[in-house]
Amino acid sequence: MEKDLVEYIVKSLVDDPAAVSISVVEGERSTILELRVAEADTGKVIGKRGRIAKAIRTVLQAATAKTGKHTALEILG
Repeated sequence: MEKDLVEYIVKSLVDDPAAVSISVVEGERSTILELRVAEADTGKVIGKRGRIAKAIRTVLQAATAKTGKHTALEILG
């Protein structure tokens, strides 16, 4: 569910949605989503001073609040 949510948001932001890939790393108490986009789209996902990235992380935390697991988003270049 978290992966689909982030994928939907990011694909609507970038110019090359085919280059968006998300890998999930599961832990006991946390889940890490590793986001990869085209190099030209990295700035669009991060935004000025990281505002868009922060907003995506906030939506992700709100979506996973009931599960009790910590979910982190890492944007990889």
